[in-house]
Amino acid sequence: MKFCYTASIIAALIGSASAFVAPTLSTSLAKDVAAPTEEMKAVESPAESTAAEVKESTPVIAVEPVAVEEPAIPEAKPYNPLGLEPGRYDSISYSKAIPQLKRPPKLDGSHAGDFGFDPLGFTEDYDLYYLQECEIRHARLAMLAVVGWPLSELVAPSWMLQDGRAPSVLNGVNPLSAFAILVSFSAFGFFEYKTSIRRTAGTKLGKKHLSDMSNVWNFGVAGDYDFDPANFYSLLGDDAQGRKGLRELEITQGRYAMLGITSFALWEKLTGHPIVENSMFFHPNLLLPFLGLSYFGWSQIYEVSDLTEYPIKIQYTKDGEEILNGLKRNANDMQRNA
Repeated sequence: MKFCYTASIIAALIGSASAFVAPTLSTSLAKDVAAPTEEMKAVESPAESTAAEVKESTPVIAVEPVAVEEPAIPEAKPYNPLGLEPGRYDSISYSKAIPQLKRPPKLDGSHAGDFGFDPLGFTEDYDLYYLQECEIRHARLAMLAVVGWPLSELVAPSWMLQDGRAPSVLNGVNPLSAFAILVSFSAFGFFEYKTSIRRTAGTKLGKKHLSDMSNVWNFGVAGDYDFDPANFYSLLGDDAQGRKGLRELEITQGRYAMLGITSFALWEKLTGHPIVENSMFFHPNLLLPFLGLSYFGWSQIYEVSDLTEYPIKIQYTKDGEEILNGLKRNANDMQRNA
């Protein structure tokens, strides 16, 4: 009886353990699942054949490797120790002409006549060489006009003038003067046409200018016509600094001339009288040389302080105080001797 009891317990334990075993498919069912039916093969075969046809019909494009060129590194220009130095105004942000204005970026003092003055921003919108070429041409014409205008009013016959004034757009013209103006403008226009695209790189002065400006840019100097028959260009020194000094003198005088000829035309339009009438600049007198000598003497003793500093002062020059004391001693000696 004990044996029967023991056997029943063992059988119960074996049955409970088999309950945790994962159920398995029967052999026939597993074969049915693993092996695809004929209907499944009929459905799958068109897709496989279509994929194969597409694969065969798709053209194979051969892509050749593209050679990527390395960017060329520009060669550094050799430094010219005898040339002009660029960026004279790089350390300041204000205009040298009017310190209250900001200095334009392109006007860094590298060129003659550059005082950092461009309130309308032309240097940002136009080529700098083109602007320099335009300015020097107008300056040279103005220097001729500022001499020719009063000279014509002094020596020209009355029938060439307009009530004693030089013929102009504002003063009016007569038929003869209009013809003369037309001929003159035609000549200047032809000169502009012939020289607007001139090449100066291979000329005598052009080679000097390219060397002088090699540290700044590769365009030489605006206004170069390779014309210097009297060799005036070397008056301030036959080097880069001397030539720049003479160019600066020329453009400065040209700017004064442009202002002068404009004031001539406006004055005569507003007053109706010629510019040479009752003017100390165009008739012999002692007042003009006296004023010139007075200013020269004053400038040897006094000068105006830097306009960028506040307040602006009138101060002694380097030797001004010593000159003034010497003049006082001489005046005292003369007074005692008298």
